Amino acid sequence: MILPSRRWFLVAAALAAVAPLAIWWPAAGVVWLTLDLLWVLAFLLDARDAAALPLEEWPVTREAPPAFSVGRTLPVSYTWRNTLTRPVQLVVREELPAPLDWPGDRTRMLLLPAAGTVLEELAFTPARRGKATAGLLHLRGLGRWGLAWRQAVRPLPWSVTVYPNLRHAAIRALPTQSQRRREAGQRTVRRLGEGRVFESLHEWVPGEETRSIDWKATARRGKLMVRRYEDERRQQVLMMIDAGRLLTAESEGRPRLEAAIDAALELAHSAVLHDDNIGLFVFADQVMRFIPPARGRRALRQVLDALATIEGRMVEPDYPAAFAYLAARHRKRGLTVLFTDVVDRTASDAVVAQAGSLRPRHLPLAVTLRDTALERIATRRPLHVEEAYERAAAEELLEAREGALAEMRPYLPIQNPANTRSNTSSRSTTPISPSSAATASCSWCAPSTTSPAPSSSSARRSAASAASMAARCRALVRRPPSPAERATPPKSRAARSRRRSAIPSPVWAETKE
Repeated sequence: MILPSRRWFLVAAALAAVAPLAIWWPAAGVVWLTLDLLWVLAFLLDARDAAALPLEEWPVTREAPPAFSVGRTLPVSYTWRNTLTRPVQLVVREELPAPLDWPGDRTRMLLLPAAGTVLEELAFTPARRGKATAGLLHLRGLGRWGLAWRQAVRPLPWSVTVYPNLRHAAIRALPTQSQRRREAGQRTVRRLGEGRVFESLHEWVPGEETRSIDWKATARRGKLMVRRYEDERRQQVLMMIDAGRLLTAESEGRPRLEAAIDAALELAHSAVLHDDNIGLFVFADQVMRFIPPARGRRALRQVLDALATIEGRMVEPDYPAAFAYLAARHRKRGLTVLFTDVVDRTASDAVVAQAGSLRPRHLPLAVTLRDTALERIATRRPLHVEEAYERAAAEELLEAREGALAEMRPYLPIQNPANTRSNTSSRSTTPISPSSAATASCSWCAPSTTSPAPSSSSARRSAASAASMAARCRALVRRPPSPAERATPPKSRAARSRRRSAIPSPVWAETKE
């Protein structure tokens, strides 16, 4: 397509302005007509020159990062080459993929020197997640005299994936960064600790716990031998994300689903770093995505790709169908983390009825989101009648929510943080084997030994509650047999069964807020 330039229109408008002079001076009419014909001829000649520009196959390349992250600015470079023997002025307007699109004018102008190259760098800051393909370049090339434009479309495909915010989930989780760490010599090492996975035997030294003494190895070697354990690894961690209408609501200008996705990303990152198997299950009124738990870079990449494309739906979640699908597809025992939200007791009944069916095969955990904006409304001092009504409504909503959570806690451990990302990731390395379930509960609820003494009555009650929960967790730890019991083990199967029944079976303790 050939279009006149602004310069041609300005001169044509000037010639049209002097046309009335031909009424008083007939000779001026002949001059004006001649100038008009010459100006049109110049446009046609320049249009012929512009038509020769190979805009559909203009040599241009794009260098973009393999993936983007929400809120993180990354550069994209374009290399423009001019194979002609004259300078060329180009006007570029690009159709960007939806996650990278921004409002406003996206037109940019380039001046390419004769037989030269121009490097153009642009910075993109994605505002939302997603995956899309676009990349058409709408080009306009100016003729030699600047009187005519030629417009054409240059295909330059661009497939873009924008992941959730990875700054807080440690950008190292990306496969490219993991490859760089391995090239630098960093490796995943086993950590010795209070786990229940046997690692090795070593000679007992004063100060070590006697409960870890291996009496059979001691008898064979004639000296005290102690079992060394390491943290549990390769556990099954499945993240369930409710993409129904409850998580489509916004809190402080951000969808609640985004907070759940950030927390799930942090949990997946931590699980992979500790050599656990990580999986993903997304559902609403139907199953949207299921990734069986797996370990390694490939599993993390699959989870990242799935989290990048999750979109909330304005429908009621179908919990019975989702948990029935999960029971048929996921049979290995593991930790199942449900990211959802509740507003009243009716909604919590459906969650409890279905999540409770995961026991005793799985260890369920529910993660809900606090609405800090609603809490501020419920605690502020009203100055007008409208604010008083708003506070009353907010208090009623919070009371209904707390009532629903209170009904859920006896059946399902709940985490209800204001910032889901930090609270979930710090607990993502919890062991989930049956022998260490009580130890895992202690790591969730036991008070910190370095925290200062509580000063207020509410703080003292919280500390007492945490201490009580820690005592309950310690009571669930399987008591190791004493040296005398090891020396004289029960000889009959009935005696062994009676001994097992006397030992309390570990369960997954409820979590106190």
